[in-house]
Amino acid sequence: MKAKTTTVTRTFDILDHLSQHYAEKTDILARKIQGGTVRISVPEYCKRSYQIAYALLELGFQPGEKAITITPNRPEWNFVDMGLNLAGMVHVPVYPTLNAADFLYIFNHSDSRIIFIGSTSLYSKIKPIVDQMDTPARIIVMDPQEGVEDLDKLYQLGEQASEETRQRIEAIKNNVQPSDLATIIYTSGTTGTPKGVMLSHWNLMFNMLGHAVKQTQNSSHRMLSFLPLCHIYERTMNYEYQYLGVSTYYAESLGTVARDLADFHADGFCSVPRVLEMMYGKLEAAGKDLTGIKRKIYSWAWKFGNEFDNYNHHWFYRLQHHWADRLVYRKWREKLGGHEMLIVSGGSAIQAKIVRLFNAAKLRIFEGYGMTETSPVIAVNSPVQGFNIIGTVGKPMEGTDFKFAEDGEILTRGPHVMLGYYKNPDATRETIDEEGWLHTGDIGRWVDGQYVQITDRKKEIFKLSSGKYIAPQMIENKLRESPYIENCIVFGENHKFASTIIIPDMARLHFWAAKHKVTYKDNNELVQDSKVLAKIHREIEKVNQNLAPHECIKRERIVYEEWNAANGMLSQTLKLKRSNILKQHQNLINEIYANE
Repeated sequence: MKAKTTTVTRTFDILDHLSQHYAEKTDILARKIQGGTVRISVPEYCKRSYQIAYALLELGFQPGEKAITITPNRPEWNFVDMGLNLAGMVHVPVYPTLNAADFLYIFNHSDSRIIFIGSTSLYSKIKPIVDQMDTPARIIVMDPQEGVEDLDKLYQLGEQASEETRQRIEAIKNNVQPSDLATIIYTSGTTGTPKGVMLSHWNLMFNMLGHAVKQTQNSSHRMLSFLPLCHIYERTMNYEYQYLGVSTYYAESLGTVARDLADFHADGFCSVPRVLEMMYGKLEAAGKDLTGIKRKIYSWAWKFGNEFDNYNHHWFYRLQHHWADRLVYRKWREKLGGHEMLIVSGGSAIQAKIVRLFNAAKLRIFEGYGMTETSPVIAVNSPVQGFNIIGTVGKPMEGTDFKFAEDGEILTRGPHVMLGYYKNPDATRETIDEEGWLHTGDIGRWVDGQYVQITDRKKEIFKLSSGKYIAPQMIENKLRESPYIENCIVFGENHKFASTIIIPDMARLHFWAAKHKVTYKDNNELVQDSKVLAKIHREIEKVNQNLAPHECIKRERIVYEEWNAANGMLSQTLKLKRSNILKQHQNLINEIYANE
């Protein structure tokens, strides 16, 4: 089913589109809460959005003013998003998991006058920070709380709004141009202070429409949403689902994704590689609990899936796939709700074996590539166009310009490119050149002359003392293919050789230690055991066999403390914060290179 042709050039045009084409839909948005499901119809979605817009004008807010949202995914995020833009205001969505310093910086830098908070627990965390603002903002809590303004009060105020206010909203809508600022998104970043990316209505809608035409799901389908809506990737997919009439069901939490997929009988979701890696690990672990013939069948299907070639149409190969699906893969789908799925993966590179296995199980992964500054999609594999080239991020988006610089950096130009960084013209000029080309900072190359492959981050490539260059991300991706390596970082700038710090998969390591009679009193002792060190070293040597001599990892250290966003080692999109990690482990690095 193709997308409808209603003119959608501003975010709130989606409401008119929904009303014209999907007015009878009773679950355009839904949320899991306290064991039950709250479903939002198209008429209610539109009504709530306009009520918020009316209320904002009644409260004295003006077009162009900034408003922050801090909330987990829920339908009310959409009410506020649309309400703000209907009122001509600028939406500044913020991660709920930031630290106090980052919250305060964004609150002040964005000039926001009102902050919408998603829960009472978040209110307790945010209120003291708001009190420290240069000019404290008004707070609205989405869940009712005694003594605090909440959304219900805004709905009531909007419902009682004067005719003059209602007419003014219509006038504001008519005056909003597609090129006008719609949102400021502060990049989570892996280094430095967050920058406010300014995106117009047309930035968002051009990009959404560009990947909506590649989507095979339609108004009969349900998609699960669990990546933060404050991130541009999930946000534009959220717009896409609405434009296509696809129901969006919000997961209760990241920890309940598998259960929510099953309960909602979902037809797919958006993800980042880390989530898919965890799912892959659980599927692999399930086979280890089997015995006898069941274990042999599972192992055969597992190996077949890890090497699956979707373009092999030989009858015998297809027969093997049929039986692997009937005996194993179908049972995986049954535990996830019973449906074949479409999964979009972005944010960083995903291991080829994971894509192959999920594709074999009809949980089809399509990898894409983009960044906040490009609204976000730059290139993507396409279900509709029938290409899904593993190891690539597909073809550049139609209607955009794309090229590689002499050093391999990806450059892109077109309606998806941001307006600039808020209050930071110098950074804008550094990113977008005089010809309008946005310099992504990513290094890539063509595959078969038409598919884009990302090889590394330009700023992350470093030089050894020999003058040879190392692309760490490529090596890290290869290391993480080992089932014993949970995460890692490669380093060695200005040194004679490259090294790595490894975080092992502790659950797998515990199993391996028990099997090999390794005794230990705690994880710290385990990762220092000579047998464990030798095992991890062998895993690294497997990777070294396929690297150039200067790329080989010569020394490694193992740590067991998790890297995550909460402790500052990962960004909000689960990318390595290299400077933080290297600073945290400076003693180990000094030890590695003490006698080089």
